[in-house]
Amino acid sequence: MGEIIDGKEIARQMRAELRREIQILSDERGVTPGLAVILVGTHPASQGYVRMKRKACADMGIHSFLHELPAETSEETLLALIETLNHQPAVHGILVQTPLPAHIYAQRILEAIAPDKDVDGFHPYNVGLLAVGAPLFRPCTPWGCLELLRSTGVDPAGQQAVVVGRSNIVGKPMALMLLAEHATVTLCHSHTTQLAERIAEADIVVAAIGRAEMIRGAWFKPGAVVIDVGQNRRADGSLCGDVAFAEALPRVAAITPVPGGVGPMTITMLLKNTVIGAGRCVT
Repeated sequence: MGEIIDGKEIARQMRAELRREIQILSDERGVTPGLAVILVGTHPASQGYVRMKRKACADMGIHSFLHELPAETSEETLLALIETLNHQPAVHGILVQTPLPAHIYAQRILEAIAPDKDVDGFHPYNVGLLAVGAPLFRPCTPWGCLELLRSTGVDPAGQQAVVVGRSNIVGKPMALMLLAEHATVTLCHSHTTQLAERIAEADIVVAAIGRAEMIRGAWFKPGAVVIDVGQNRRADGSLCGDVAFAEALPRVAAITPVPGGVGPMTITMLLKNTVIGAGRCVT
């Protein structure tokens, strides 16, 4: 029977260490990390994510600055707000909650955030630095996945790793991070043929394709480590991942559950990036 990787507990441990770092910044340098969150419109899921992020900031002693804008806000108004935040010393990280209304070009908005405040790690400058192995900020979800992998004691160096999903948010940066850890990486996606055979060769699998329980337990190599990024709703409203968890658990060495695996780590890494940004501004 495989180990269930407890993302909540690992996130709790990381946040305890972050609290110490925040206290040092406050005591020795007089700096409190600050995160600005911009929410455009009233998308219910986005509102929920923003509440969770602000609560996490409050629990950690990080200042959070919420900017709620109506759905009809123009792109120019949003860009002007970001430019203002780029120059505010108390703001060390800027996060624009997506999705944005259809009339706003999301990529233009993300590119307007100063790279040294881009705590999501989505700016092309930061993506480029990640690609050359010198990241300013690491994207939060794949970084959280890497920390979960490390918690199992598995060294990715020399291991066969398969990433299923090629999004800019998870799949592509995850592959780059695993390469930086000296894994041999195969990046699969919706057009990959013989996906089951490719997964069967993997020592490490990161599932981030967004299809409920698409990856079956029998596909895994015995003893593989599985990180499931999927957040899918079943017909009964319950959450499930991209991996058929009950099938995979008896076969693998370790696997993340959904919920309770990757989710708690994403916000934790956002907090860590904000603290890193605050530390840079006083060095």
